[in-house]
Amino acid sequence: MIRTKAQKQEQVTALATRLARSPTVYVTDFTGLNVARITDLRRRLRKAGVDYVVVKNTLARRALKDVAVPGLESHLGGPTALVLAGVDPVAAAKVLADFVREHDKPAIKVGLVDGKTVTPEQVKRLAALPPRAELLAQLGGAFEAPLAGFVGAMQGLLQTMVGALEALRAQRASGAAS
Repeated sequence: MIRTKAQKQEQVTALATRLARSPTVYVTDFTGLNVARITDLRRRLRKAGVDYVVVKNTLARRALKDVAVPGLESHLGGPTALVLAGVDPVAAAKVLADFVREHDKPAIKVGLVDGKTVTPEQVKRLAALPPRAELLAQLGGAFEAPLAGFVGAMQGLLQTMVGALEALRAQRASGAAS
């Protein structure tokens, strides 16, 4: 399908807008995936709140240049699709890693997380992390444990003090009774 220059510019603008809203982007090579598998991957990514966009490399380069996203241009070669992961880089990495484990494709070329380029190995390590909510719960537990210990120690000191005061009161009461 032949596209006019205006249609191509419209595609670049739309992609640039989506890239600007997504602080996490993964570049993949979907060579070897048939339509059914790409559809399955898209469905899984959509459940995680992530977009999977097949793009022409020249249009992707223009969009990346428009939004000043560095570090990805050199990886735009061959059949390319962008995973626009939004603010949660772990959810998209998990879906990609699971899909790659099952089908051995797509190949992850590079990623961009909060403006920093990440390698395919780092993307796999991101996939191994627990979800954000679980990480926050672990962090809360790490903060809570020492505080609970401190409260327990203070409670023990207060109980000891109350016991000593009660013994003193009992001693004085028995001394006054004699």
